[in-house]
Amino acid sequence: MSSSKQMPLLNSRYGGRKDSIYQSMQTESGTKPDIRAKMAESVVLPVIDLSSSDRISTANSIRQACMEYGFFYLVNHGVEEELLESVFDESRKFFSLPLEEKMKLGRKDDVGFAPIYAENLDSSTTSKGDLKETFHIGPLEGEESHLNLWPSTEILPCWRFLMEKYYKKVLSTGERLSTLIALALNLEDDFFKKIGALDKPYGFLRLLHYPGLNEAAGEIEEEEVVYGASAHSDYGMITLLATDGVPGLQVCKEKHKQPRTWENVSHVKGAFIVNLGDMMERWTNCLFRSTLHRVMPTGKERYSMAFFLDPNPDCMVECLKSCCTESSPPRFPPVRSGDYLRDRITAAYSYS
Repeated sequence: MSSSKQMPLLNSRYGGRKDSIYQSMQTESGTKPDIRAKMAESVVLPVIDLSSSDRISTANSIRQACMEYGFFYLVNHGVEEELLESVFDESRKFFSLPLEEKMKLGRKDDVGFAPIYAENLDSSTTSKGDLKETFHIGPLEGEESHLNLWPSTEILPCWRFLMEKYYKKVLSTGERLSTLIALALNLEDDFFKKIGALDKPYGFLRLLHYPGLNEAAGEIEEEEVVYGASAHSDYGMITLLATDGVPGLQVCKEKHKQPRTWENVSHVKGAFIVNLGDMMERWTNCLFRSTLHRVMPTGKERYSMAFFLDPNPDCMVECLKSCCTESSPPRFPPVRSGDYLRDRITAAYSYS
């Protein structure tokens, strides 16, 4: 869609004021300089090559990236560009279905479809929910695999096959990456498997659709705060994100400082955007960052796919011995992975 086609509808919905939908959005401090993604500065993230034969050098680069940013690009990750494009095509097909058709696969047991505003990742905002719709696919093996919901093959004949293929590929990439993260922490490369975190990985694939503001204009109240995904840190261990190139993702490296400073994350074709979750921050006693991030509406429709590689639900996450000392004791108590994830997910959907 071109901006010339969007503006008449938006202006008529918001009293004819130029760019009024963006003017109605407020940041935490009540100012508006970073509302449109293009108005924020861009962060320069490290690029990690998963195919490098020099594992020690790669691990050192990952250590630096995780300490400074908690985000990095991952290239040569083994997931073919053709598969990525096919999965994005199937995602678009699903989200373009009528709402009543999508609701037949409504969210249950953490899998399936959730409509716009079903989730609010930042309960401190006045927003009625995030301006996105999602579809979750859970583990493909084990006792929970039967819980997954799939569109009818009569409507989307290739959907399940391609999603399962992509899930398995990204899971393999995440497992390979976890060995380098272990090395980055001066641990054995199979550490996370040995402690029961990734002996039975708990992976979730999340398809996301952020509607263009032209589509959502009738849903948004004047002066309402609007986020595609409100500010949050991820809950688990490692997230691998693929995007369609439309901007909107922003990071805040210093999440405890006010006012927050947001920076755009640029799209790198073919690369995953990797970020660490709260579990990794807890394990490392905040040595590695679980960075605050959000998605801001830019006026354009946006698609992304996030793969969450989380620990086995029975795994106890507690500070690594190498990450605490007498002068720097553990900042977090031990927690069972499944309990922590359940509390965070329940909070995000608690009012939907």
